[in-house]
Amino acid sequence: MKTLQFREAICEAMSEEMRRDESIYLMGEEVAEYNGAYKASKGMLDEFGAKRVIDTPIAELGFSGVAIGSAMNGNRPIVEYMTFNFSLVGIDQIINNAAKIRQMSGGQFNCPIVFRGPTASAGQLGATHSQAFESWFANTPGLKVVVPSNPADAKGLLKSAIRDNDPVIFMESEQMYGDKGEVPEGEYLIPLGVADVKRKGTDVTIVSFGKIIKEAYTAAEALAKEGIECEIIDLRTVRPMDHNTILESVKKTNRLVVLEEAWPFGNVATEITYQVQSQIFDYLDAPIIKINTADTPTPYSPGLLKEWLPNSEDVVKAVKKVLYKE
Repeated sequence: MKTLQFREAICEAMSEEMRRDESIYLMGEEVAEYNGAYKASKGMLDEFGAKRVIDTPIAELGFSGVAIGSAMNGNRPIVEYMTFNFSLVGIDQIINNAAKIRQMSGGQFNCPIVFRGPTASAGQLGATHSQAFESWFANTPGLKVVVPSNPADAKGLLKSAIRDNDPVIFMESEQMYGDKGEVPEGEYLIPLGVADVKRKGTDVTIVSFGKIIKEAYTAAEALAKEGIECEIIDLRTVRPMDHNTILESVKKTNRLVVLEEAWPFGNVATEITYQVQSQIFDYLDAPIIKINTADTPTPYSPGLLKEWLPNSEDVVKAVKKVLYKE
């Protein structure tokens, strides 16, 4: 094992894949000369040159379309958005071309492309730069949606995403790029669509993904001191979703809390809640609780932002509620 920052794991994954396959290239704003807005492509321009690490204009609709056309013609682009908030400018290309071209062409065209960059809030960035888009993209047939929470998963999942023959939305976080973690040496891939049980427990299942899962870990440590053992599942891939891992855990614990950094209406937690209650309702000993942000645009004020975001105290309260220990 070696210790890498999240950004270094992303860079290593892209570089390894580009050495392996010359059809892979990276494009986006500031990915080349500046080494990436968050330094996730540091050194890649020097190694691969300007034809494979390409700085783009501030024109997400344009360079997303160029990359999709390139993917349809045999290349495997990686498109970096400085933030997925900016992907809204190019979302017509993602939804109406990348996601649909295989079906619309009767299988004559694939679109092996990865769109990656940070999602959700990252401190005082304001309402237009703090949105979580996982459920938006997961609502689209034809797209796969991946949200890693640590460096090891980020590397293994990104390598699998790059090799996938369908378009993949790969979502990170500005607040995770400096996170450090152990990453396996040598070649390894983590399959898409497989959740990971990060912590074993018997009393309640907590499902989460992305950076907000850290709040679940903090809550679980606090609850363990009171004799309450939480099982924590990291989805890793939002679509396709690993329902089976969730269902098997809830069959054991009989209780479920879902933690997600997104608005409460029509999100990933809602889908998980539906799947569990529709398939294993008789195993539930308490109503499912989902924890989300407040149902407002993201505030700028630090005090309001703290109230808006879910935290470990919210998780502790939810766990005690499903255990009838309020």
